Amino acid sequence: MNTFNIAVIPGDGIGPEVVTEAIRVLDTLSDLSHEFRFQYETFEWSCTYYLKHGKMMPQDGLELLKPFDAIFLGAIGFPTVPDHVSLWGLLLPIRREFDQYVNLRPTQLLPGVVGPLKRFQSGDIDFVIVRENTEGEYSNMGGRLRQGHLEEVVVQNSVFTRYGTERIMRYAFDLARTRRHKLVAATKSNGINFSMPFWDEVFHLVGRDYPDVIQELVHIDALAARCITDPDSLDVVVGTNLFGDILSDIGGAIQGGIGMAPAANLNPTKRYPSMFEPVHGSAPQLTGKKVANPIGQILTAKMMVDFLGLPQAGSIISQAVSRTLSSGIKTADLGGMATTSEVTDHIIQFIRQLWPQEMGVSSD
Repeated sequence: MNTFNIAVIPGDGIGPEVVTEAIRVLDTLSDLSHEFRFQYETFEWSCTYYLKHGKMMPQDGLELLKPFDAIFLGAIGFPTVPDHVSLWGLLLPIRREFDQYVNLRPTQLLPGVVGPLKRFQSGDIDFVIVRENTEGEYSNMGGRLRQGHLEEVVVQNSVFTRYGTERIMRYAFDLARTRRHKLVAATKSNGINFSMPFWDEVFHLVGRDYPDVIQELVHIDALAARCITDPDSLDVVVGTNLFGDILSDIGGAIQGGIGMAPAANLNPTKRYPSMFEPVHGSAPQLTGKKVANPIGQILTAKMMVDFLGLPQAGSIISQAVSRTLSSGIKTADLGGMATTSEVTDHIIQFIRQLWPQEMGVSSD
């Protein structure tokens, strides 16, 4: 039996609640399978940890995470800790030190979900955002001079390397080849006159190796509008760290809310563990109310299962989520009345029904 060792970081707010639900789903797969299982170690690194210790994780945190097959993260952030402290103290060090250069964020309007764009039905919206995840606008370069004075100067540098830009482009082109052979790159070369023309040049250069893929460069403002007015025209979208981040939240909104949106931080070489986290954030206002939508975290688990080489199990999770939503089992953010755990209960029920027929085994 293949054992996958998973580092679990439940995090803040609703993070621990939805992580618990997603692990119930993973444990169901383990119970049903005779070929794989998941083994967990939990790390209570969070804003609560920061308030006690003055740091988001211990000094050797990255070394502790390195041996794992994957990292499963809930959400990080709480009002009592500034966002830049929580982000730069935990998430970004993991992404960068483990070279998780692909941030993958699918956007789908699932059955049973009524999105805010009324003319689109289930299946009409289905695209993936490939976000460069280690450099670009979120590079840690710059500073502040004469802070708090009238003469204060603030510099924030964006850093783009040919190596980093080309590899994210190739990942996006390769992904497009597995889907509908269409790739849009977000740019702003009409206003940002060094990094963006460079980004465009690399896109065209790499694109020569993919003549079978329809290729577009679209300015980020027009592309943001297109995500709302014409999302069914999109297949794969590649963007810089900042542009991909913004487009991902738009994608979450049009698929019924960011509580539905999964994400993955991938090291495609598997030299280091990849990290899987939903888009929605910690939503502290919902903590303890049993109304948090677990689907974003459960679909994030599906992405992790796929990456670990278990695509059939991942497909069963997707189907079970769709059947649950089609049955009208939804949390309040989707217009339903189900609790967090009730949604998971139904997903697990459908997984148990689907497992024998999808995996080709007889039920016990």
